[in-house]
Amino acid sequence: MRVHVVLFTADLRVHDHPPLRAALGAADAVVPLFVRDTGIAAAGFVAPNREAFLADCLRDLDTNLRGRGGRLVVRSGAVAEEVAKVVAESGASAVHLSGDVSGYAHRREDRLRAALEGTGCEVVVHDGVVTRVAPGAVTPAGKDHFAVFTPYHRKWAEQHTREVAGAPCKVTVPDGVGSEPLPERAAVRGVSPALAEGGERAGRARLAAWLRSGIGRYGDQHDDMAGDATSRLSPDLHFGTVSPAEAVHRARAASGPGAEAFVRQLAWRDFHRQVLAARPAAAHDDYRTKNDRWRSERSAGEEIEAWREGRTGYPVVDAGMRQLRHEGWMHNRARLLTASFLAKTLYVDWRIGARHFLHLLVDGDIANNQMNWQWMAGTGTDSRPNRVLNPVTQGKRYDPSGAYVRRWVPELAGIAGSGVHEPWRLSAKERAAYDYPEPLLELSEGLARFRRARDLR
Repeated sequence: MRVHVVLFTADLRVHDHPPLRAALGAADAVVPLFVRDTGIAAAGFVAPNREAFLADCLRDLDTNLRGRGGRLVVRSGAVAEEVAKVVAESGASAVHLSGDVSGYAHRREDRLRAALEGTGCEVVVHDGVVTRVAPGAVTPAGKDHFAVFTPYHRKWAEQHTREVAGAPCKVTVPDGVGSEPLPERAAVRGVSPALAEGGERAGRARLAAWLRSGIGRYGDQHDDMAGDATSRLSPDLHFGTVSPAEAVHRARAASGPGAEAFVRQLAWRDFHRQVLAARPAAAHDDYRTKNDRWRSERSAGEEIEAWREGRTGYPVVDAGMRQLRHEGWMHNRARLLTASFLAKTLYVDWRIGARHFLHLLVDGDIANNQMNWQWMAGTGTDSRPNRVLNPVTQGKRYDPSGAYVRRWVPELAGIAGSGVHEPWRLSAKERAAYDYPEPLLELSEGLARFRRARDLR
């Protein structure tokens, strides 16, 4: 009997899964395998919200496989070693997996090939599964990647989107391959109270609901912080419970300006991945250094902690940070505002903010998180690296009624309208009625410090 292994990574689904379809087409039986990678834990990337969401995803994947006659095999350890064990137990002649972009993913592939060398087992990497367009598929003349989004997007939009593969009807798993118990969400400690449910069924339900009633207003309202008019599909795309190729096909079928605006956001996701694939060090080093002399935990510890806790004295910044802690997710406009405030108003090293986001974000993703932080810090791909977002004017523009702030900063709920964005303008008596801190610093002070540091006189 010919057996192939399918190694699931950031593609925890049965719909539109090219590695699974390829294995089923070439073998009599397959071993659907997920390895709980101890190397990720050692690298500090494991976080409670993602662990809990992952537990949901694996349980749902197992359910979907069992509904087709199969099951999910779960192991824990170093990926290459665990895959080699499963290959030996099953007599597999090939291992299929989706290509990914980080330096860690590339090293994982290299270790896997080394572990299987001489066994007669082939490693088959499938590109274009976790992205719509694989990194390196489009490049500018004479260069290995696009450093600016707009020309990348033009080329990206011209690329053919592969056809979406349906879920298999039957999955046969060979006998004799043991599995650990599935992890349980309830066993994870420190999970955000309002963390979303994970899994392919939940993700596909979110996608369907979004296409049915949300995407039409996305073009005009995606920056409306109180309106919460975004898709909230980022965790599903991160874990691969929703296929980016299917999302593009279905969004374009919906048509309209909202659909194109949404597809453009999927292009940003691929853009960051092609940058990181070409420059893996950008996960921790400046992509374009400005020779910043960032403030650190030692020099700005109290201000950093106030930012983490949502006690900066700037309501829209604090609202975003509190949403992050409560949901494990944050509105995209709030991500930009909170990042700008830390990196440019407080002039704190962007890596400190990126680590905090990765600790809490259920969609915490090295490519998107690190490159977006660098974009806001002015060390990444932004063509205006010295831009500073003013949290007061941005709050009034994107939360004009103040509803977003009042939702997440309830101590200011009694302040009407856009006045909630400037509580310090209240009289001393009125301020005394609200248990809310004074601003950490004047915005003008932060701007002047940033300009001095960047020598922008």
